[in-house]
Amino acid sequence: MEGPSSRFSHNQDGPPCPPGRRASCDGAESDHARDTKTHFRVCRFIMETGVKLEMRSVPVATACVLYHHFFERVSIRAYEPYLVAMSCLYLAGKVEEQHLRTRDIINVSHRYFNSGSAPLECDKEFWDVRDSVVQCELLILRQLNFQVSFEHPHKYLLHYLPSVKSLVNRHAWSRAPVAETSWALLRDCYHGAMCIRHTPQHIAIATLYLALNSYGVELPVGEKEWWQVLCEDVTKADIDAVISDLLQLYDMEAKCI
Repeated sequence: MEGPSSRFSHNQDGPPCPPGRRASCDGAESDHARDTKTHFRVCRFIMETGVKLEMRSVPVATACVLYHHFFERVSIRAYEPYLVAMSCLYLAGKVEEQHLRTRDIINVSHRYFNSGSAPLECDKEFWDVRDSVVQCELLILRQLNFQVSFEHPHKYLLHYLPSVKSLVNRHAWSRAPVAETSWALLRDCYHGAMCIRHTPQHIAIATLYLALNSYGVELPVGEKEWWQVLCEDVTKADIDAVISDLLQLYDMEAKCI
């Protein structure tokens, strides 16, 4: 399948490095590391585009999961990742019943790569891009065997937060933005394939655990740890694995700046 037109062409490894840093950015970097950075940048594109399209958080999360599952099955060198991302946004809107117009996705994507530009005219190039988005949607459906409905950690975190809040001193809770930080950490998990590697419950527990620890918020000690009470099958190793993956994402992002 052909990629989008030149209006949407984008270096798969992201914006070019400054001349003085090109060696550090490109030299001796493994294909896996480059692919991970590309996926991070494309998922950031999905999230920023989703915000501009006024998508809810779950449809945006679904778009990221669709993207990761697709490239779990195919090589990133076989398909234009930003075209796949646009199709994932379009498909996620259908799956989560927040339908989007292809024209809106294409125009917002165009503005993402061409800041300050006017909306596209409905010319041949526009229709070529639209056809590519629709064709790519069908390709994604086939690659995923039409399994496009996913469970997300959002509903679990929404349930866990009030339970933990009830155990914490209200003054300590009001001073620490635990809830806001937990949601931000959860959203960041979708930048990498860790969002499909770990179960939704474990991601929700781990992001809440990391937020509590970050602000030094302590919970009463009982026979069981608070996270065992909320999710019986989670272990400390599971929590550590999620946090480790998330910290690796942050480390990788820092190296891309």
